[in-house]
Amino acid sequence: MKPRTTNTTVTAIEVTTLSKLFDCAPDVAFFVKDAAGRYVAVNDSLVRRHGLESRDDVIGKRPSEICQGEFGQAPSEQDQRVLSTGQPLTDHLEMQWNAAGEPVWCLTTKMPIVDDAGQVTGIVGFSRDVRVPVQQDDIPHEFATALKNFEQTLADDVTPSWLAEQSSLTPQQLTRFTRRVFDLTPTQLIARIRIAAASRMLRDSSRSIADIALACGFYDHSAFTRAFRNATGITPTAFRTQS
Repeated sequence: MKPRTTNTTVTAIEVTTLSKLFDCAPDVAFFVKDAAGRYVAVNDSLVRRHGLESRDDVIGKRPSEICQGEFGQAPSEQDQRVLSTGQPLTDHLEMQWNAAGEPVWCLTTKMPIVDDAGQVTGIVGFSRDVRVPVQQDDIPHEFATALKNFEQTLADDVTPSWLAEQSSLTPQQLTRFTRRVFDLTPTQLIARIRIAAASRMLRDSSRSIADIALACGFYDHSAFTRAFRNATGITPTAFRTQS
């Protein structure tokens, strides 16, 4: 009789294979974590983006221990939600920082590792950079014009439906297009543009946070704070301080 296998954790062979596999994808930060949210395995990309020298600087630590301030606390909080609820985090759009202090937009996915008894024993996941090179000819004129107008005004009434109408596309066509070109849904693309503009204003100007919220198309200070923290892991005030 064959011995009964268990998925209490990812085996050492699987971890090694997965790490080597994701080493071939420099735009993806791969990780496996234990039930306490500590790194068990990572790829080279994750090590580099934190400005560290080797995997030994990461293994056995939590994100909050290798990234300063709330930038490190946010992923640790995500981990705890996945570990406590068993619910995955899928294609979560967020802004992270590389070792050079430059913002990088990522889509993060975290899946719980569950043993035969149904207990969550760890996390496996990755964050992939949203950096799709776009050629001018790939962008329909109507879409380019609509997007440019939105980026200049950041109007609060811009929605996927508005963007589809202005681009002379159906909602389904718009979704397929933004997925292919930007690797984002229309909603994610709109959110990224608003948050990116807000982050620049927070970093480069002395305008009040309430002022920036309205300028970037948010209804009020509270709505802006929620959206900004969801995308960056920290509040606008903390972002301005740490930047």
